[in-house]
Amino acid sequence: MHKKERAENLKSNIKYLIKSRGETQLSLCNASGLTRTTIYNILEGKVVNVQQSTIRKISDFFGVSYREIETISFEEREIIESIAAPQGNMNPAAVPIIKESLLMQSLDKKIGELSITCPLTYYFGVACNLIGVLLESEMGDLNGAGDILIVKRGVSTSGMEKLVYDSAAKKLFITDESSFLSDSVFIVGDVIEERFNAK
Repeated sequence: MHKKERAENLKSNIKYLIKSRGETQLSLCNASGLTRTTIYNILEGKVVNVQQSTIRKISDFFGVSYREIETISFEEREIIESIAAPQGNMNPAAVPIIKESLLMQSLDKKIGELSITCPLTYYFGVACNLIGVLLESEMGDLNGAGDILIVKRGVSTSGMEKLVYDSAAKKLFITDESSFLSDSVFIVGDVIEERFNAK
C-alpha cells in the first residue's frame, strides 16, 4: 500500500473514530499527548509520512489495532460487523482492572500497557480509554470493597457522574460536579458502569 493511501486511511479512520466514539480533536490531544497542530495536519492531509509513535498514540487512545488504522476502513468494517448478526457482532472491549491503591500512579500509562500488566474485565459497548477501578475500601453509601467501577478516563462529559480523587484526603469519590475550587481534587473520568461485589 502506498504512503498516500496509508495517510488517507489514517485520516478517514481518525475522523470516523472521533465521531463514532463521541470524542473531539481536543480530547484526543489531551489524552494522547499529541499537539492540536499534529492532529490538524493529519486530518487536513498536510502530512504523508506520519511518525510511527504518533500513530501508536492515536491507536492506543481509540483502543484499535496500530497496524490496521492505516490499512483498513474501520467504518466499513463496523458496518459489516453490525449487520452480520441480528444483535450485532461486536466483540466486547477488554478493560484493565486497576486496584484503588495503584490508580493514581497508573493514570499516565496507556491502555495497551495496562492491558498487558493488569487483570482484565470486559465491557459490552463502543468503548475506548476505559479502565476498571477495583475498590479496596468503602466509598460513600453505595460502593464498597470489591466493587469495580468502569471509568472512561480523561476529559469528562457534563451530566455524567465522575470518579474523582482528593489528594488531600487521599480518597476517591463519585460526584456529578464538573468543576472544583480545590487544587487537590483530580477528575479521573466518567463512571460508565458500576459492578457490585466483584470480589
